[in-house]
Amino acid sequence: MFHGGPADCVFEGADGTIFVSRGTIKSDPVTILEKPIGENDFHVYPSKDHVRNFLDCVKSRKECICPAEIGHRTATICHLGAIGYELRKPLKWDPVKERFDDESANKLLDLPSREPWKI
Repeated sequence: MFHGGPADCVFEGADGTIFVSRGTIKSDPVTILEKPIGENDFHVYPSKDHVRNFLDCVKSRKECICPAEIGHRTATICHLGAIGYELRKPLKWDPVKERFDDESANKLLDLPSREPWKI
């Protein structure tokens, strides 16, 4: 993921690149966005309000549109960007190990907790 440049966020993967900005999405190759989501692919249901969705799901026991794992991965992207900005260098991230290829970056993954909080 790159922040800034030709779009607000640029996601680069093995099959191409997706460019996302508020209200627009483009891809290279364009076929990435032309391929319909398959019946067995991951689908989300419509939701315009995450807070309302969460409260409704607490009552119904239905899974939220943004379950904990998705929230974790979304917050991780923000933290990775902040670490990259602080260190001012390209970093490689292993999403399985949740570690960088760089020890100075790994040191920023777990900052000291404020007293009296401990993990």
